[in-house]
Amino acid sequence: RRSRHRARAHACSGAAAGAGAGGLLAAPGDPSLVLLTSVTMEKEAKREFMRAATVLIAESLGKPQSYVAVAVQDGADVMWAGEECACALGNLYSLGAIGLESNEKVSAGLCELLGEFGVPADRYYINFWDIGPRENCGYNGKTFGSSA
Repeated sequence: RRSRHRARAHACSGAAAGAGAGGLLAAPGDPSLVLLTSVTMEKEAKREFMRAATVLIAESLGKPQSYVAVAVQDGADVMWAGEECACALGNLYSLGAIGLESNEKVSAGLCELLGEFGVPADRYYINFWDIGPRENCGYNGKTFGSSA
């Protein structure tokens, strides 16, 4: 089991590893979306949602797709206004690139993507978090604030 996880992590990090240590430290950072939704997504539809969210985030924040991480917890126990209904809660974290224009692009895009699963536009929240100084984000055993 452990070797399988290592193999997946290695394959996933291939694009980032190609940047080399100097390129990594000069990279714009790590945007990541963590989303909970009460709706249950079919496995392939969920993967397509995650791929589309990756593209949306990369394009909206002006960051490379190779650094975007998306986690979706579907079928979660989430209530809205005390009622069980189709809804979603999300947090988007990024080193910089958080601001009115980029946030509105992401919010509109997620609204459209979630709508495909029956989540109404008035039943989701997305919070935007600027991580702050580069040393507040770790990756590959270092932080983005580490010197070479």
